[in-house]
Amino acid sequence: MIRSTPAIVAQGAVRRLPRTALILLCLAYILPGYFGREPWKNADITAFGYMVELASAGPHDWLAPTIMGISPEVDALLPYWLGAWAMQLAPGWMAPDFAARLPFGLMLVLVLVATWYGIYQLARSPGAQPVAFAFGGEAQPADYARAMADGGLLGLIGCLGLAQLSHETTPALAQLCFTALTFYGLSALSGSLLLPLAAIGAGLTGLTLSGAPAVAVLFGLGGAIYGALERKETGSTHGGRLWRVAGPLVAAAATAALASSLDLWQWRIAPPGTSWREWRSLGRLFLWFTWPLWPLVLWTLWRWRHQLRDLPRNRHLAWPLLFLAVAMGTTLLTPASDRSLLLALPALATLAAFALPTLERSVSALIDWFTLLFFSGCAIVIWVIWVSMQTGVPKQPAANVAKLAPGFEPSLSGLAFVAALAGTLAWIWLVKWRVGRHRSAIWKSMVLPAGGATLCWLLLMTLWLPVLDYARSYAPMVQRIQVLTSRPSCVQVHGMSRGQLAALRFHGKMNTVSAGRAAVCPWLLVDAADVSSLPQAVDPGQWEFHSRVRRPTDRTETILIYRRVAVP
Repeated sequence: MIRSTPAIVAQGAVRRLPRTALILLCLAYILPGYFGREPWKNADITAFGYMVELASAGPHDWLAPTIMGISPEVDALLPYWLGAWAMQLAPGWMAPDFAARLPFGLMLVLVLVATWYGIYQLARSPGAQPVAFAFGGEAQPADYARAMADGGLLGLIGCLGLAQLSHETTPALAQLCFTALTFYGLSALSGSLLLPLAAIGAGLTGLTLSGAPAVAVLFGLGGAIYGALERKETGSTHGGRLWRVAGPLVAAAATAALASSLDLWQWRIAPPGTSWREWRSLGRLFLWFTWPLWPLVLWTLWRWRHQLRDLPRNRHLAWPLLFLAVAMGTTLLTPASDRSLLLALPALATLAAFALPTLERSVSALIDWFTLLFFSGCAIVIWVIWVSMQTGVPKQPAANVAKLAPGFEPSLSGLAFVAALAGTLAWIWLVKWRVGRHRSAIWKSMVLPAGGATLCWLLLMTLWLPVLDYARSYAPMVQRIQVLTSRPSCVQVHGMSRGQLAALRFHGKMNTVSAGRAAVCPWLLVDAADVSSLPQAVDPGQWEFHSRVRRPTDRTETILIYRRVAVP
């Protein structure tokens, strides 16, 4: 046995993960969260509001989407375009919010596919190959790469931070999609050129139009620099080496020019302060958001530490480290830390995959048992609380829900119950299979994390969906406003956030008008946080206080309702 890497993998350990099982797992993860729910606060309903404005009839500036003249917080264009186009092309019977989610569901599919192929390409590189046995029997390159890609994809699905943000119609998911596409393109440049270069161009352009032009330029420049430093061991010709440098460099220059022409260079740098509380919060975010990938990433960096000294020969480590460094830097320097950290997940999944062929059996067993206990416990809690909401037994969970979501009335969906029951039975079968005696595979340690995360997400989006909609949607508050104001077609507003405006216009079908000295609508809605500035915005003699409406699950968010009075 000639040992050059820490990966010692026999051919029997890279057997194929059944494609049907993998596809069903991906569908069970992707589909829940895109069906049957309302847009949630804050980023989800806000982004959807800009899509509705673009899709509505009338002239709009598609290069500057607004809600009542207010620009988005994220200087993105493409995500709003996609949602608006989907609503315009959707048939009349389809709900607008569901139509807007369709392109984002396809983007999540592209995230999983691009990450799988990116890991596959890196696992086929010379530096990533397992140890060659003296008498043969080591894993074949194609089988080894496929097994590594399966393990990396399972790790990505099992990551806790991916679930909610990947099911929202926000620029964050678009940025993740185009990051994964760029990651695949750069990872595959060692072989063919046409498809990888097209993926790089599309990925960097999409990142720029999704509000991350600086990230796109950094990816392109990093790809060009590494292409220049990479050793010739890949067997490529001089022309291929030139394209590996020129392709990302030209794409980076083109995206920079595109961002300048569309005025997308809007810097919002907010580095963390020096207080211990801020750094502790960031540390907690890293720990839970990237679980269970980060322990495996640390293990990879330790076991492959000798290859880290020569990154130009080990592209399977260089590329994910480049993407991880950019995403981590963006997380530390921007206010939306969780959405920036989302871009690191494809790279983290790749690094975690390279820990799998080096794990000892005891470590793998520890991962399995911890995952089994954690996700089984979460599933039991979800079921117990749901049963309590439906039957009142046991009493305490239902009482807690009633306290946290006052006014919520539980409902029972037969389809949701069947889906949740099927997912639970599949989890029981998966646990039984995992603890059984059969040949080991290097992706085996990632089966329970991926299955457990999928199960819990499925249960939340079926059994708990009504209460989550009630707690996280603006619909209950808007319905209460409609009752108190007799469903007006026109309301004046003051101090309202983007999400509140989008909710009033979508859920309430209200024409919102900015508050002014002249009372042009019969009702005035004011955010209680900005009531002190109301006398400067309107004529107080034209309005009288009528009532206040709170979001049922957030006592800090209150809308004050004023009624116009007759002026002599």
